[in-house]
Amino acid sequence: MTDAGAPRCVHEMVAEQAARTPDRVAVGFRGGTLTFRRLDEAADALAQRLRTAGVGGGSVVVVVLGRTPELIVTLTAILKAGGAYLYLDPAEPSGQRARIVCDARARFAVVGSRFREQAPDVEHVLYVEPDMTEAPAPERAGAPERFHPDTPAYVCYTSGSTGEPKGVVVSHRAVWRLVNAPTWIDVRDDDVFLQLTRVGFDVSTFEIWMPLVKGCRLALAPTGHADLEEITATLRDEGVTVLWLTTGLFHKIVTHHLDGLSGIRHLLAGGDVLSPAHVRRVTAAYPGLIFTNGYGPTENTTFSTCWTTRTGGDAVRVPIGVPVDGSTGRVLDGRLNEVAHGEVGELWVGGDGVAIGYLNRPGATAERFVADPDPSRPPGSRMYRTGDLSRWTEDGVLDFLGRSDRQVKIRGYRVELSTVEMELLSQPGVEQAAVLTRTNGAGDTRLIAYVAVGGMDPAEWASFGTALRERLLATVAAHLVPWAVIVVSDIPLNPNGKVNRSALPSEKIPRNVWNDYVEPSRPVERRLAEIWSDALDIEPIGVDDNFFDLGGHSLLAAELLSALQAEFDVNLPARILYLRPTIAALAEELRLKQRPGTTRKEGADAATP
Repeated sequence: MTDAGAPRCVHEMVAEQAARTPDRVAVGFRGGTLTFRRLDEAADALAQRLRTAGVGGGSVVVVVLGRTPELIVTLTAILKAGGAYLYLDPAEPSGQRARIVCDARARFAVVGSRFREQAPDVEHVLYVEPDMTEAPAPERAGAPERFHPDTPAYVCYTSGSTGEPKGVVVSHRAVWRLVNAPTWIDVRDDDVFLQLTRVGFDVSTFEIWMPLVKGCRLALAPTGHADLEEITATLRDEGVTVLWLTTGLFHKIVTHHLDGLSGIRHLLAGGDVLSPAHVRRVTAAYPGLIFTNGYGPTENTTFSTCWTTRTGGDAVRVPIGVPVDGSTGRVLDGRLNEVAHGEVGELWVGGDGVAIGYLNRPGATAERFVADPDPSRPPGSRMYRTGDLSRWTEDGVLDFLGRSDRQVKIRGYRVELSTVEMELLSQPGVEQAAVLTRTNGAGDTRLIAYVAVGGMDPAEWASFGTALRERLLATVAAHLVPWAVIVVSDIPLNPNGKVNRSALPSEKIPRNVWNDYVEPSRPVERRLAEIWSDALDIEPIGVDDNFFDLGGHSLLAAELLSALQAEFDVNLPARILYLRPTIAALAEELRLKQRPGTTRKEGADAATP
């Protein structure tokens, strides 16, 4: 039996598995297969080319390939040569790839022959052909070179909370800690894992190396951003039994293609706050299914903590569980002191999964990776600051409360946006939800909610959004109620399968009040509607719409009062919007206040009833 306490390099573990089961299928793709023997031999051949080019000692090697068996061979070969792979998706904009290559200061690249035009500007570019796995076995040149487990294995670029891409450098030791002897998942010889996420996303570490190290079959999903039908068809055709889904994709598949999960034995999801209702739905539909909520930043190698269930539980939030093998988790205050059980603090993670740091960024590395004060850890151990809020529950598991940088102040109250999203997801008819903030010209921060309603008739969207907001007003604190609920058919996901909040519509918010819309007919009414629309960021605004029903409040009323007095050259009482809260009533007040000839704009109309 393998000594779990002796870290090894990833490619060594794969080679050992190939020696044990050479004829077992390692990779399946579109009906074709690649055995462990052929994977190991093809990787040896490419590794020789890479070493000849100068790869070694953790050299960063850019990879531009589609999701094919050649990609898996290439990643294995780079590790065998002593390099660290940096995957760049051919579908990404060329400018983005160029910026990453420049930041990484990479000198080597492996590019698929059909992506020659997308080869990065580096010193050494090796091209691989689609039939590379069919090449004759190379002559083995003595014993393979051995590398230290702390050698970099891959670089994964992540924008984190700042939006500035940073390359996270992950060692072989960190991957070994994830896949060698996990107790949080029971891997069986006949399991089939699906490689679905982008290889530039750290969950691919689990998807690729867990099955190859354990001797299971790795099934490759179609290249590109597959739709739900393609994904479920692949699950069926490949006989997938172990599946990872990002939170956004999990919610979509459970809502629209629950039957597509019938063959899954162990389903893992995560990357964002999970909906308890969706977890309960999938576990109720498949009583034998094991479900795991996997939590972890890229900087701690895929999973830091896991929570596993067969029933879904009855908690209002899905826990993130306890630290996985080789990891630690601590909930600390701002002075890095442990907080009491039940109290909220920031989650710090440690152990063998902690990344080496950020590529070529010593300052950022020093800021986020600090010495681990735990005396039980070996000297030199570090822990990583996740930026996530958490607390230990009475059951001894971690409760994830969202990102600290997603906390906002709404009318003096501190609000975690994921809390509002969970409230929305609990409402009938809501399939997906995303909440963000918008700040108007007066500096007023508001919650904007986007809810996906699937196949609902678009003619019903406006009334559904209004009714949904009214239900929330009756059930939750006022500061948790979105200022506007925008109904959409679907919530967009980014290439990593996470909610793409930046792609949500940013134009003015549709009105969402209970009364019928009555279009302004007179010039003053139309001008008032324009002013209100700019102040409230809503359109259209009808003459019978109430300023406060539209989301106005005292601070905004004061700002609007100044604008009205300047626009119409009148003195208005401070409480005018409380006394005349509609366009129609306010226009009548202006008519009474104004003297003919004094109006700056549309004075003739102001004197006309």
